[in-house]
Amino acid sequence: MSVVSADIEPLAIVFADDGLVPNNPKPFLVYQQAVDVNNDHPEKTIEGLFGANGWGAMWRNGVYDYLHYHATVHEALGVARGRARVRFGGDEGKELEIAAGDVAILPAGTGHQLISASADSASSALIRRGPQCRSRGRPRKITPRR
Repeated sequence: MSVVSADIEPLAIVFADDGLVPNNPKPFLVYQQAVDVNNDHPEKTIEGLFGANGWGAMWRNGVYDYLHYHATVHEALGVARGRARVRFGGDEGKELEIAAGDVAILPAGTGHQLISASADSASSALIRRGPQCRSRGRPRKITPRR
């Protein structure tokens, strides 16, 4: 039995270079509720699917809470548990809610930043794929208001 939902059309967005984040002329894609993760080991379900489709070595982690991008690799991000609000495309991009069962495909250079996440998504909820990544970007200093 397949773990992939058939006939799902992705949300496709092309983000422009904003001067800080290059983004990519290829579209960023989000497939909502694409994978059936209603089981005891949703991370393994996504890893099996990604592995069967040639994504190679993978690792589990959440999205960093600062704006960054991977300059030289594409990324597939599968949400195994919970939900998260992520800004894709840099500061001028778009904030999207992603949830368990969603898959996002980020072409190399696509900016992304965690805005918020549910408590159950904090640990091993997001599975990313790609060879060794080079992140560009760094945490920003936030000055508290007085």
